[in-house]
Amino acid sequence: MKLILREDVYNLGKGGDLVEVKPGYGRNFLIPGGLAVLANPKNIREVEHQKAVAAAKAAKLKASAEAIARRLSDTPVSLRRKVGEQDKLYGSVTAMDVAEALAARGLDIDRRTIDLPEPIKTLGDFEVSVKLHSSVVGKVKVKVEAEP
Repeated sequence: MKLILREDVYNLGKGGDLVEVKPGYGRNFLIPGGLAVLANPKNIREVEHQKAVAAAKAAKLKASAEAIARRLSDTPVSLRRKVGEQDKLYGSVTAMDVAEALAARGLDIDRRTIDLPEPIKTLGDFEVSVKLHSSVVGKVKVKVEAEP
């Protein structure tokens, strides 16, 4: 019996795959559970259309992430903080501080996508990674300066 999976099924396949199973497994488990539909020409066309729509949407999301990555590389961020002895900051610069500085420049970036392994605690220039998409990582230059 040929079926098209609607969802991922362990040890059988991923959603959208065309699989061949024993008739009892298909009739008694997969189809009533909504995990699969019969592989007739109409359903095959529908699944191919959904895959094409999903691929176009993914390409559009990746293109917008690449555009944001280019804007990030062109937008350096400067943060002013109070410093103590040996140019150590009182407090630190966190991912939230970087996100707020980017928002002030018109780039709305979620703080959870900013890859800052540990807070910045010294003055200087830093390059911070921002994960915008599964395959697109932007870089933003952060300059931490002493407050007068």
